[in-house]
Amino acid sequence: MTYGEIAERLGDKLLAREVGTALGQNPCPIIMPCHRVLAAGGKTGGFSAPGGIVSKLRLLTIEGAQPSGPTLFDHLPLVARRRR
Repeated sequence: MTYGEIAERLGDKLLAREVGTALGQNPCPIIMPCHRVLAAGGKTGGFSAPGGIVSKLRLLTIEGAQPSGPTLFDHLPLVARRRR
C-alpha cells in the first residue's frame, strides 16, 4: 500500500505526509512493518531506520514482497479518531 492509500482508509487521502511522519516514528519497525508502505506510483519512499532505503529494500527482499500482493492492512478495521 502507499502512504496515500492508508490515509484514505483513515478517512482523508490528503494526509499521506502525516501517515509517513507517523510511520517514521515507529519504535519497532520489524514488529510493526512500516517498511512495507510505499510512496505513490510504487516508489520506495523513505525509511527512517538505520540504513534507510537500502534497509527497506533488503527487508522487502527477505520477505519476498510482491507488487500487488497481500498487504499488512487488508483486514484491519482502521478508523481515524476525530481531533477535538
